[in-house]
Amino acid sequence: MHIFSFQDCKTSPDPVYELPARCVSPSPVPLVVDNGSFQTRAGWACRAAELGSPRLLFKSVAARSRGAARSETQIGNDISNLEPLRWLLKSQFDRNVVVNFEIQELIFDYVFTHLGITTEGSVDHPIVLTEAPCNPLHCRQMMSELLFECYRVPHVSYGVDGLYSFYHNNAQRNVTRPHTGIVLSSGYHCSHILPVINGRLDAVNCKRVNVGGSQAASYLQRLLQLKYPGHLAAITLSRMEELLHEHSYTATDYHEELEKWRSPEFYEREVHRMQLPFSAKVLGGCVSVEERQERRAQQLRRLQEINARRREEKLQQDQERLDKLLAVQELLEDGLLDQFHKNLVELNMDSAEELQSYINKLQLAVEQGRQKLLHIDGVEGKTEVSELEQPMDEGDGVALMDADFPEDTLPDKPANVVQPVFNMAEYHQLFVGTERLRCPEILFQPSLTGEDQMGLMETLQYVLARYTPEQQEALVSNVFLTGGNMQYPGMKERVERELLAMRPFQSHFQVSMASRPALDAWYGARDWALQHLPAGGGGGTEGWISRQDYEEKGGEYLSEHCASNVFIPMKIAKPTPSRPSEPAVTSSTPTGVSAAAVTSILSSSA
Repeated sequence: MHIFSFQDCKTSPDPVYELPARCVSPSPVPLVVDNGSFQTRAGWACRAAELGSPRLLFKSVAARSRGAARSETQIGNDISNLEPLRWLLKSQFDRNVVVNFEIQELIFDYVFTHLGITTEGSVDHPIVLTEAPCNPLHCRQMMSELLFECYRVPHVSYGVDGLYSFYHNNAQRNVTRPHTGIVLSSGYHCSHILPVINGRLDAVNCKRVNVGGSQAASYLQRLLQLKYPGHLAAITLSRMEELLHEHSYTATDYHEELEKWRSPEFYEREVHRMQLPFSAKVLGGCVSVEERQERRAQQLRRLQEINARRREEKLQQDQERLDKLLAVQELLEDGLLDQFHKNLVELNMDSAEELQSYINKLQLAVEQGRQKLLHIDGVEGKTEVSELEQPMDEGDGVALMDADFPEDTLPDKPANVVQPVFNMAEYHQLFVGTERLRCPEILFQPSLTGEDQMGLMETLQYVLARYTPEQQEALVSNVFLTGGNMQYPGMKERVERELLAMRPFQSHFQVSMASRPALDAWYGARDWALQHLPAGGGGGTEGWISRQDYEEKGGEYLSEHCASNVFIPMKIAKPTPSRPSEPAVTSSTPTGVSAAAVTSILSSSA
């Protein structure tokens, strides 16, 4: 049996670094930004040990209330706890594509400020930025416009994160170029299958599966909330992400692994008990017998005071009513019959005998009430404390206690009665069993969450079928796994088993995992920037878009390189603006003459 506690890690604000001198001279060093949908990583393209890793790592979210100023926006690590502000969180992404450029601008401001870039009105460093595979031209156009027009950067290079990781790991393994292989990249919002032929992305056969880490976290949250409806508020998305990262795994054979969980011994050995925070102060749980008796004595004294007050009020009301009835009886004795009968009607009585009966009853009640008050005053403080199961407030006491409640007849119970033991710690535990493998399984079986689409390996089989057998052999000889959602233990073995069932008998394939699946995209972009520094002046280098290229070729332009998308320009026909004089001319055309004909005549005469 394993009992774990949630870390509930709180982030601390990022420091504002000083701009290192080596990043400015002799020429500005490129700035590498891995713009991920889950986490943003930013740093310098330097070989120095202290600058060779990402300087900033923060979640790609911003929290700003409606109508708040830009300065009041919290970015990334400025938000120590995401859960209270989750309803305010905004991201620049729709799935894996940047669409909210207002938030993207806030993210860039955060990156440039914390990396120490203080130049007024511009950023003088080239930018290497990751983008989605087959990124829409409009999104790239908006990103280029933001960088060139708002920040006035000198050069920009766009690349695919999975391909940067692919080339970085191939270089570490000394794989000969040009590289051929197939990249399985799984991130926070979706997964991609990226075939690479002779060092370039085959964009035509790229496929996306709309399953990633966010779907797995949501699925795990739903499973545990259904299982533990008493802890809905404690089962948060942040804790589900922690469960996925630290306690989940991928089954090599899903159905066979589920059969193992049927065994009670296997369940007890493999289940992870997640301890939720709780307060050990339970009502009556940690209170001594003497304290419990004192509390009950106070409650009883309070109830006695309430009952005594009610008796006094009732006695006073009965006395006033008795005095009124005696006054009516005196009218009869004095011979005032008209007034007597009138008062009888007001009292809803029929005769003097009925009046006398009421007077006798009220006299008896008043006398008993006075005797009871005297008796209570004599025996006050001599009552025993009853064993009340739960304390009650004044309202409960008034509702449950009768006016003539005999306090001195409460039953006596021994103080050393054995109370049932309630284990609060065990009540606040989440038993995470088959959920550990069911949530990562949605990458291979999206139907578990109701998604009507193929899984990752089915899609891979579909992509491979579009190639010749020779190309298939070359592709499966280098199957590369990368991305934060590929870090589950057993992922590589599962892909190998699926490929073994998919490929022909005795065919060869090789599966490799990125050395740092979540960070290798940044390191690959850094390595590419160090090997392909932009040329000075207005001319562009392979992979870099200069400001001159942006102004001449448009914001959607992409300079291709080994880790980039494929640039497919699309000519969008722009409508010609109409002349102000055309409506007046066309309105006066005779019947049967088209407006186009008149326009052509006018243009030819001009």
